[in-house]
Amino acid sequence: MIPGAPEPLQRLVAELGKLPGVGEKSALRLAFHILRAEGGYADSLAEAIRGAVTRVRLCSVCCALTEGDPCAICADPRREAGTVCVVEGVGDLLAVERTREFRGRYHVLHGALSPLEGVGPEQLRVKELLARVGAPEPERAVREVILATNPDIEGEATALYLARLLRPAGVKVTRIAQGVPMGGDLEYADQATLARAISGRREA
Repeated sequence: MIPGAPEPLQRLVAELGKLPGVGEKSALRLAFHILRAEGGYADSLAEAIRGAVTRVRLCSVCCALTEGDPCAICADPRREAGTVCVVEGVGDLLAVERTREFRGRYHVLHGALSPLEGVGPEQLRVKELLARVGAPEPERAVREVILATNPDIEGEATALYLARLLRPAGVKVTRIAQGVPMGGDLEYADQATLARAISGRREA
């Protein structure tokens, strides 16, 4: 609660404060920015949010965010369908794409195993990954799965878990090389480091 503030402003600050990494002070600063902005900014922002919520969905193949289904990467015949890079989030996918080093396809888990936070395999897109690997169609056959989870405790645990699940399926399972520092996030790694990590991947 903000003493003396109008109720609509308090509600706006409360909603903004629900965003990840946004505390009360940051939420208040954002709210003031929206109120002071000119040219219909608030309406444009609201419309952009509504559009994203109503039009963006998960790709039925790789589980990335997309407007069309399948997404542009899955629908691109120039991408190598037999090589799938598994990442924790969409930000990691975009980071790998920026290196221009990888020409296969992706699978987005939407998180990593974290028992302390109640995140188990059922909260991740593991079932969808296993279905892709086991697809009977020759044109969809997966030959290699690159585990590109973050090099932290949760990411390593996720990679080990997936490797144990995938090896019996007869696919090659590799882990990106540790060009990315332990405790770092792929989303914030520089392009050269990520490119080395992809090209230097190893057996998981």
